[in-house]
Amino acid sequence: MSRTPTRWELAGEDNRGYGRHFADLVTQGADVAGEARLADALVPRGARIIDIGSGMGRVAAELAARGHDVVATEPDPALRDQSRATYADLAVLPHDALALDPAELGTFELAVLVGNVMIFLAEGTERSVLQRVRDLLAPSGRALVGFHLQAVKAGSRTYPAEEFVADVEAAGLRVVHRFGSYELHEPVDDYAVWVLGR
Repeated sequence: MSRTPTRWELAGEDNRGYGRHFADLVTQGADVAGEARLADALVPRGARIIDIGSGMGRVAAELAARGHDVVATEPDPALRDQSRATYADLAVLPHDALALDPAELGTFELAVLVGNVMIFLAEGTERSVLQRVRDLLAPSGRALVGFHLQAVKAGSRTYPAEEFVADVEAAGLRVVHRFGSYELHEPVDDYAVWVLGR
């Protein structure tokens, strides 16, 4: 069965600097763990966490270093290569979001979709991806989602807050919190951080 390419794939070389940029920041000792700090605060010690669209691995690696049982997934081969180069101990599955099977992977206390994952999905798959996230969550599990509400990166889409909320609810999830940053600032118009529940 043919698959619709993601917006990230369609952007091609325009997005190639992302992994290298964050790898350089890691090398320089910059703080790239903001998302992971919030994710860590949402779960008990040793939680099962899935990082969907883990990119070059910075969030998943930080969560693993904090003692969590982390499954990282990244379909982009170049980003997986960058992840291996930067975080050699982090195993990364090559699955895209819709290929993640709860029967194979089990359920998780937290699903992480940060770094603009939602605005780079294949056109028209947002609700399906959110339904898959729901299916991957334990009954009391939550999802941490963060993205720019306007298209600011090559190939990304504009995803208004009200449309996202409608998709969340249609997928059998609910908004627990909305913030303007990973430091829990009040909501803003250009970026949203969401905590979702079943």
